[in-house]
Amino acid sequence: MKQKQLISLLESKNIVVPLLFFKEYKKLNISLEEFMFLMYLKDKGNTFTFDPKSMSEELGLSIKDILKFISSLTDKKLLLIDTFKNDKGIGEEKIDISLFYERMAAIISDEVIKNNEVSIDDSIFSVIEKEFGRTLSPSELEFIKAWAATFDSGVIVEAVKEAVLNGVSSIRYIDKILYEWDKKGIKTKEDVKHFLNKKSKELKEPVEVFDYDWFDDEDE
Repeated sequence: MKQKQLISLLESKNIVVPLLFFKEYKKLNISLEEFMFLMYLKDKGNTFTFDPKSMSEELGLSIKDILKFISSLTDKKLLLIDTFKNDKGIGEEKIDISLFYERMAAIISDEVIKNNEVSIDDSIFSVIEKEFGRTLSPSELEFIKAWAATFDSGVIVEAVKEAVLNGVSSIRYIDKILYEWDKKGIKTKEDVKHFLNKKSKELKEPVEVFDYDWFDDEDE
């Protein structure tokens, strides 16, 4: 895919290129042209029928170039080509790009872990496991590592306590609490305490009831 063809593709097609993918794609050891071709495939869905003629017409590339991209990305284990029979019993090929998503997810996950290695407090894990009364799963550990990129350990611990206080031992519930706190600008443990104290006072304030004697009300 030459540069002019790449520009033409971007101008003529509504191709969505996630910024995170664009920043990390070089770690897949692919060229910019291969990456853009992957983005073109991504917009077609996770799996779809392989139609090189249609792709050639849409991209302005020769079928030979299309097959070259498919072969290269398959060799790099970013694509799968499956053969199946359609309703008429005719053999067709289907492209599956789930391998691309798996590779990108692994790269992004490694990046999150690397960025949080210094800042995350290992005691958070033991605190949550103690509160939940069980061992955390790998997916739950990834959630907690992602939290550390936004909140300090004190805020995370306070969110855990708030969830348990409400009778919910769920990572996703804690994630919702943190999301709401983040919207309110809560970033530190002190912010949490100030917010909870204010909330507690508001709940304790008596509601003023207007005392009106309906029986003595007289019509004018």
